[in-house]
Amino acid sequence: MTLNQMTMTDFGEILKNVGEFGRFQKFLVFMLCFLNFFNAFYMFGQVFMAISVPHHCNTSWILENSPNITEEDQLNLTIPRTEHGSYEQCVMYTPVDWDLESIQRYGLNDSEDCRNGWVYDTSQQKSTLVIEFDLVCHRKEQTELCQSIYMLGLLLGSIIFGHLGDRSGRRPVILISTLLMLAFGLGAAFVAEFYVFMVLRCFVGIAMAGILINNVVLVAEWVGPSQRAYATITGHVCFAIGLMVLAGIGYAIRNWRLLQIACAAPTALLVFYIWFLPESPRWLLTKGKNEKAKDLLQKAARMNKRELPEHILKQLKEEKKAKSSNMIDLFRNPTLRKRTLIMCLVWFANSLVYYGLSLNVGSFGLNIYLTQLIFGAVEIPARIGSMFTAQFFGRRLSQSLFLLLGGTACLIITAIPKQLSVGITVLAVIGKFATASSYSICYIYAAELFPTIIRQNGVGLCSMTARLAGIIAPLISLLDKYHPAIPMAIYGSGPIIGGLFCFLLPETLGKNLQDHTFEVNNIPRSDSLPKDNLSNSHTLNGESEEKKSTQL
Repeated sequence: MTLNQMTMTDFGEILKNVGEFGRFQKFLVFMLCFLNFFNAFYMFGQVFMAISVPHHCNTSWILENSPNITEEDQLNLTIPRTEHGSYEQCVMYTPVDWDLESIQRYGLNDSEDCRNGWVYDTSQQKSTLVIEFDLVCHRKEQTELCQSIYMLGLLLGSIIFGHLGDRSGRRPVILISTLLMLAFGLGAAFVAEFYVFMVLRCFVGIAMAGILINNVVLVAEWVGPSQRAYATITGHVCFAIGLMVLAGIGYAIRNWRLLQIACAAPTALLVFYIWFLPESPRWLLTKGKNEKAKDLLQKAARMNKRELPEHILKQLKEEKKAKSSNMIDLFRNPTLRKRTLIMCLVWFANSLVYYGLSLNVGSFGLNIYLTQLIFGAVEIPARIGSMFTAQFFGRRLSQSLFLLLGGTACLIITAIPKQLSVGITVLAVIGKFATASSYSICYIYAAELFPTIIRQNGVGLCSMTARLAGIIAPLISLLDKYHPAIPMAIYGSGPIIGGLFCFLLPETLGKNLQDHTFEVNNIPRSDSLPKDNLSNSHTLNGESEEKKSTQL
């Protein structure tokens, strides 16, 4: 290939001269880690804003005839008890126009649903969404519905901002999404109606999707293949740290409006992105903006203390468009169709149990703040360890075992008495560890299973199924009114099914990435890993990854 024939497919050679992971890239990863950190607040902040508190029907009607009655006598006379001896939360005795003596002598037998609202115990939580908007009894499911609508926003945002990122650039989409997330996040703290809060949460989800997608892409397009996976995992670890910090913020702030402000306001600190966040030079080249790409590359080289020869820059030219593909192509080839369906199942099961456990952090019996802290802490070794596990044992075996472990832990929970809260929490932590590990691996595995020409569509379809599971996960917890074990049984069954189907996939560790759909039939489904699997992995450490036009 002559100098004037070099195209975007040789961008990796140019990046080597700039520095694959120098000071410029490290500063970029450092900046974007703030977004990952704050995203945890938006993602799971509602868990602490909508904490359920003890409550019972408002029975102040009895005070009209007996203003001096004690609170204990009032409850005993007007609220029925459950079979366990506690007061009913959603039922009261039907009011009567009797004096106190008659009520005490004959008692009340007819009952009905609460008619005058509820009385809440605010000794622990001063103000929550549940208290302010009466999200109890027949309205209890609206808290889960709100979280599902937020997940719906993530799905819509993936469709909207995924396209805009390719059309308008990674930088402007990240900046606009950050501004929208801040605006809608702060706005949600001042709503007077819960349905308005739900709508704003949906918009927050849409904005966050724009950040999640373009954040990953921008890092992948600036960092060389030898450090790309580690840069991505660094963002995951920062998200886990954000989960831990969220537990402390939730513990310190017991007013949901102040907590919403505390979760959203720190995003304003990222205003410096306007001056320091770079665009992707790869994207600039695809749009024919060669001069801007050259300026960025020279700036990066200077910051990395590297020399970028002038003849290297002259080799840059606009990338020739490859033949376009779409998601339908994923189902034309029988082998590719099988991979697509299995990987969609894996992503769906992963997302279902991950959000199922994370959003029900308060249902395991221990202190919700301590459990959240543990859940965040366990993700750090899970995310980091998944890299080494996938490299040593292979993608297929690691993916399968972590799915099976997470599903088994959830199923065992269904057989443990609710009183053994410590045992339940330990199993939930194991499930969270396994699911977080599996989640990191599936990003790597999916990118290796699909050929380059259709990789973006394949990973995009898997991501859409994961978002669909995120929408369903909060609603599954509503099934506990039929039996407490049903939600956890569903959360546990999905990963086990997905883990078993994983064994039907080929191992990709140490294999070259495929460029075209006809090549997928030529990969043997080997049950043994390559002997030199640590040195021949092209996805994490190989140079060939840099030659692929689309990587996650």
